[in-house]
Amino acid sequence: MQNVKRAAWRMAVAVISLSTYSLLAQTFTTIHNFSGKDGHFPFAALEQATDGNLYGTTYYGGAADSGEVFRISTAGALKTVYSFCSQANCADGEYTYAVPVQANDGHFYGTTYLGGTNDLGTVFKISPSGTLTTLHSFAGTDGAEPLVGLVQASDGHFYGTTYAGGSKNDGIVFKIAASGMFTILHSFCSQTACADGQNPFAGLVQGIDGNLYGTTLAGGAYGDGTVFKITPNGALTTLHSFCSQPGCKDGEFPQTGLIEATDGNFYGTTIVGGAYGNGTIFKITPTGALTTLYNVCSQSGCPDGNYLYAPLTEGTDGNLYGIMQIGGSNGYGTIFRITTTGHLTTLYSFCSQTGCGDGEYPAGGLVQDTNGNLYGTTADGGATGNGTIFSLSIGLGPFVETQPASGKVGAAIKILGTNLTGATSVAFNGIAAAFTVVSSSEIKTTVPAGASTGGVEVTTSVGSLKSKTNFRVTP
Repeated sequence: MQNVKRAAWRMAVAVISLSTYSLLAQTFTTIHNFSGKDGHFPFAALEQATDGNLYGTTYYGGAADSGEVFRISTAGALKTVYSFCSQANCADGEYTYAVPVQANDGHFYGTTYLGGTNDLGTVFKISPSGTLTTLHSFAGTDGAEPLVGLVQASDGHFYGTTYAGGSKNDGIVFKIAASGMFTILHSFCSQTACADGQNPFAGLVQGIDGNLYGTTLAGGAYGDGTVFKITPNGALTTLHSFCSQPGCKDGEFPQTGLIEATDGNFYGTTIVGGAYGNGTIFKITPTGALTTLYNVCSQSGCPDGNYLYAPLTEGTDGNLYGIMQIGGSNGYGTIFRITTTGHLTTLYSFCSQTGCGDGEYPAGGLVQDTNGNLYGTTADGGATGNGTIFSLSIGLGPFVETQPASGKVGAAIKILGTNLTGATSVAFNGIAAAFTVVSSSEIKTTVPAGASTGGVEVTTSVGSLKSKTNFRVTP
């Protein structure tokens, strides 16, 4: 891939549209239309922060038309936090596909696809107020062109992948500290015939066992991608090589990453292969037993959607939610729900409004805000054709989320939520914890003595709020 500078895109006045589209007790709302100046092509998902806002990135747009970091309230008030290529020769990076992850220290950490000292991408830290620090500029041998964001593991370090670079130029897995100390954990295609995989297109997820799990777009025993496990020290195990079934019925080319659901299994997608050649949704156990749950484009004309561009997310109801970038009743992408047994329901088809005011081609994955609603982005469409941010209410209730998701007894923990003012108790798997209410969206607490792995519950004046996933108490 080359660093191709594009021509100037039209700039229009930002319009915040609160247009809604209701269907079967579901409410779709466009909360922001990008204008170009405030961003264009938001390819990444969103991240809920302790201040109650959602944070995200755009690939283009911003002051230098090289992408930006933004924050947006759930009501649709958007503010640019940082515009990339604000430094000479884009030393601060340019063009990002990655969602910034908020770390334990309150800062956001992410990657840019290009820019930096060698124009091969960067790892950066940015404060909520917009002060950016470049932690690492990729040089090629240590990786190049990171396409995804980072995950902060229970050891406090950040882990990620690059699409290219490394000893064979087929991508790497790396670890980086908040100080910028950088370590290559694995260079892909280091085994005969690239049996360990090539070109990771997606990020990593830390499993409840402490290991990291991910996918490669290519390589493996059949050249069609892999699912792998890697320890924080760099020992890699290939769990599955795609196209291992006749006709590639298990799928080919897993472009997205994995999620670990509350049932302990991992779920992911492929963009090709399966019964109809248009990709699959699959379940895989931590030991590598793979089950195909759904074959994409199972109906004539693909009304169920096509092209699984983004990873799945688990809702508080235990179902999985995702987007398909094209297809659906109008051909411009869909939002869907799928059970862990493989029953898929299309919730929304884009371009359902006049002039595609609701957006076209959803790009980033969905995130469930602690208010219960789902939020996401489209890469195109909307009032000015520069993409949108939307919400979808499907009747899921509010919940709380811990930051981080694991810790030792005595560790400082932040609890994210909605309307937390007036909270009367906090408990870790039934064990009461001391706490301080910081704001309506944040509580500070510590893991209490006697706590064990399980749910976190916050009691407020209007009821009980439970965590979507279990908090893991570490030794």
